[in-house]
Amino acid sequence: QVQLVESGGGLVQTGGSLRLSCAITGSMFDPEVMGWYRQAPGKQRELVASATVDLRLKYGEADKGRFTVSRDNDKNTVSLQMTNLEAEDTGVYYCHAVNGIGGNYWGKGTQVTVAT
Repeated sequence: QVQLVESGGGLVQTGGSLRLSCAITGSMFDPEVMGWYRQAPGKQRELVASATVDLRLKYGEADKGRFTVSRDNDKNTVSLQMTNLEAEDTGVYYCHAVNGIGGNYWGKGTQVTVAT
């Protein structure tokens, strides 16, 4: 059974930094895309950042040059380094992965809270 296990969320002050990590356990074949989405209270889930297997990176509108996504294909892990965090970054961050045969997987989410 494929699982995406997130870690690294928590409480941080405005302007602070956090690093989120996600590891895939179980057999997923080759994940074409791995990345992060987030969902703030009362809002739709949105893309934060993603990386393809050949390391093409994509960032969502919330980035503003503050986030860096990285991926380790050997370990099937993806990380998100977030800096200069704002209150608007508060939400549940979800790891996401897609493989080339229609598999679409989500982690359970990790809470990020940015306190003013």
